[in-house]
Amino acid sequence: MSRICELTGKGRQVGQNVSHANNKTKRVFLPNLQNVTLLSEGLDRSFKFRVSTHGLRSVEHNGGLDNWLLKTSDTKLSPRAVKVKRELAKKAAAAA
Repeated sequence: MSRICELTGKGRQVGQNVSHANNKTKRVFLPNLQNVTLLSEGLDRSFKFRVSTHGLRSVEHNGGLDNWLLKTSDTKLSPRAVKVKRELAKKAAAAA
């Protein structure tokens, strides 16, 4: 399973370990991913996502999953999140 946040697209970064003698070796910085269940108020159901802690804070800051999905571009979202976004847009269009 890839180490990529489903809501922000945040993935691994490559860097270097630097010793006291200034020797450099390659290393990988992984995002802090958590399995979370987020509630969609518009669809009245919950969804499980693998989200970075940064992404989780961003979702909460923007007022929940629905607002986050509508604000974020499809390129950053995972295919599962894009499917939820389409469901949300379809329901909003039907209500209007």
